[in-house]
This record gives sequence, structure tokens and C-alpha cells, in this order.
Amino acid sequence: QVQLVESGGGLVQAGGSLRLSCAASGRAFSRYAMGWFRQAPEKDREFVAAIVWRSGTTTYADSVKGRFTISRDNAKNTLYLQMNTLKPEDTAVYYCAAHKSGNFNYPNSYDNWGQGTQVTVSS
Repeated sequence: QVQLVESGGGLVQAGGSLRLSCAASGRAFSRYAMGWFRQAPEKDREFVAAIVWRSGTTTYADSVKGRFTISRDNAKNTLYLQMNTLKPEDTAVYYCAAHKSGNFNYPNSYDNWGQGTQVTVSS
């Protein structure tokens, strides 16, 4: 079992930055990859970024490429999402998740989720 706890969300003006953290316990470090998703009100959960735990290989949604950076600290079992040049359309609840199998882009490929952290970007 993997336990995930996100933190770092908040209110920021457009153009600003935030860094999200996801503390992982249990056997998170044995998973192949971890990911970040987000969900805005009345919208489906959307893939943001994923990272292969051991190699550090990353992949991003087109909407955040060049602005967001996913990283991990293996020693601390912590996943990060650095978000720069934030836009109002980035407003959502952000979730970290542990990958189980399949395409990184799909929520069904993950089987452990954190409780989420709210990010609000004002215009």
C-alpha cells in the first residue's frame, strides 16, 4: 500500500509560481513511476506530468510543457511539481498518484491517489 500526501497549493496571481510536494510512504519507491493530475470544477481529471522513479525520465501534457517541471527526491520519497508562469486555466485541485500499469496519461493507470491540493490562479 502506498500513502500519498500533497502540499504546497494556494492562491497565486497569473505569472506567478508554486511548488507542490507529494510525500510518499509505504512502497511508493518500488513503483515504476509517479504522476501529477489535476481536476477543475465540472471537468474530468487531467494528466499533467509523470516521472519514472529510478531513471528520472519525464513526460508532460502539452498544456504545461515548458512551464511545469516534475522531479523527485528518492532519498526523501518525495515527488515535486514546480509550476511557473501560472495561468488562470491552471486553477484546479492537483493530485499525485502512483502508477500501476499502462499509459501514463490515463487516470486508470494509477491506483493510489493523494487527497489533493487546491491551486488557484487569479487573473
